[in-house]
Amino acid sequence: MAKGRKIKKAAALAYDHRGPEAPRLIAKGKGDLAEKIIKLAKEHDIAIKEDADLVEALMLLDLEEAIPAELYKVVAEILAFVYSLNQKWKQLNLG
Repeated sequence: MAKGRKIKKAAALAYDHRGPEAPRLIAKGKGDLAEKIIKLAKEHDIAIKEDADLVEALMLLDLEEAIPAELYKVVAEILAFVYSLNQKWKQLNLG
């Protein structure tokens, strides 16, 4: 690996807006595993948002663990981003 080059990291969250539970971590990984997580997200048209600081925080969680309250604000911003993408996609496909 070249000096100064960072290892790619990825994390995936699941959230059921109908329930009271916080989003939970369903996948995380570095290197090849991170690449696979990203590839699967793209193949399934799942929105991807890059946020290195958030990924670092999520890497500290166990799989299936709910996000801690300290991450609610940033995750809410990402969910709003995903919601807006979904709305734009629906408008494009209905228009």
